[in-house]
Amino acid sequence: MYRVLVGLIVVSLLMACSKEESQTGEISSTPETIYNWRMVTTWPKNLPGLGVAPETLAKNVKKMSAGRLNIKVYGAGEVVPALEVFEAVSQGTVQMGHGAAYYWKGKVPIAQFFTAIPFGLTAQEMNGWLLHGGGMELWEELYDPFNLVPIPGGNTGVQMAGWFNKEINSLSDLRGMMMRIPGLGGEVFERAGGTAVNLPGGEIYTSLQTGVIDATEWVGPYNDLAFGLHQVAKYYYYPGWQEPGPTLEVIINKQAYESLPEDLAEILRQATLAINNDLLAEYTARNNAALTELVDQHGVELRRLPDDVLDKLKKISEEVTAEIVDDDPLSQRIYQSFMQYREGVVNYHEISEKAYINTRD
Repeated sequence: MYRVLVGLIVVSLLMACSKEESQTGEISSTPETIYNWRMVTTWPKNLPGLGVAPETLAKNVKKMSAGRLNIKVYGAGEVVPALEVFEAVSQGTVQMGHGAAYYWKGKVPIAQFFTAIPFGLTAQEMNGWLLHGGGMELWEELYDPFNLVPIPGGNTGVQMAGWFNKEINSLSDLRGMMMRIPGLGGEVFERAGGTAVNLPGGEIYTSLQTGVIDATEWVGPYNDLAFGLHQVAKYYYYPGWQEPGPTLEVIINKQAYESLPEDLAEILRQATLAINNDLLAEYTARNNAALTELVDQHGVELRRLPDDVLDKLKKISEEVTAEIVDDDPLSQRIYQSFMQYREGVVNYHEISEKAYINTRD
């Protein structure tokens, strides 16, 4: 009887413990770490497309991680100036940034290949090179000494050639002109006789209005309409030879990224790649309606750059692009990879994308 009584007591205690654990969970478990990060961008706060994409990324990451990774987004100038995003993330002042690699050409000239080069790759072709053509591995290798992890963070598609207050009928019309145009496009413009100015988006309207610059390129109709550039320039030229498929980037401080648990690191990567695709879809859907408004409601004069001007700009572009590749073996590998991929994808698109579009038209 004694043994039976002891046995009943033990069983009762075990059942009670089991019931308590089922109601409260494992008592020994520790709370999961909550990560609170900051992201700085090169864009004005909440600018349609470019400025909203980082906010969407932050919202999606929070939802996917069940609140374990929270990212607060700051627009240009709120924490650091627009063109100091690279340094802020590299030095660990903040954990993340959103911008474009050609803004850092003064520090890493070859990085411009990971945004856009004149007469280079379209958005679809850039995604192909980066994600399946070896470009991503080269990009990561290039940024590693700067303590950065890059991920493609969006694309606007083919941009516009820009806003001008005088007609462009020949290359000589560019001589002496002050134009906001970053990256290799700016170097080509200077070789053609103009002066390139690298301004963040938030300074473009006032600079054009006050005559600090004579012309500007920004993005395309969707963002150009939001900036009101039609109020300070008359002629709107296409095609965007200087940025045929500009890839944006999310850059992450390497130590911060490696501090994340494996699942959060993957959530961050996949959420960023989703934004990369979504942003391109947004610009594809919005640009035409914005262009129609600019032309029909605001009287903007839409012009195509003359073929001989484009031909000369292309010739200059080939020279400038080749010149930025120095003796550094990594720069040479990036250049060779990009050019080899471009040759192959252009050949295929002659009988696929281009052939179809020409047939449809």
